[in-house]
Amino acid sequence: QVQLVESGGGLVQAGGSLTLSCILSGRILGFNAMGWYRGAPGKKRELVATMHNSAITNYADSVKGRFTISRDNEKNTVSLQMNSLKLEDTAVYYCNAKGLFNDYWGQGTQVTVSS
Repeated sequence: QVQLVESGGGLVQAGGSLTLSCILSGRILGFNAMGWYRGAPGKKRELVATMHNSAITNYADSVKGRFTISRDNEKNTVSLQMNSLKLEDTAVYYCNAKGLFNDYWGQGTQVTVSS
């Protein structure tokens, strides 16, 4: 059974930093990427950052230069270093793992940026 477990969310002041982490357990057919999305519960999630197994990364324009995604392939983890946080970064952040046929999601971790 595939499971993604996130950690590291919380409350931070604008301009501050947070690091999110996610660990993947279980096997995914055609596993090819991990990353982070964000959104409100029950609403469409937007891409924040992803990293392919080849180490190619993709970032949302809104986070470029502020967020950095990294992976540890041996430990099956993905992290998101978030710097210079803004009020508009407030959201539930979801860890994602992509397989050949399916996407897998964590439960989400709340990030709240206060003024």
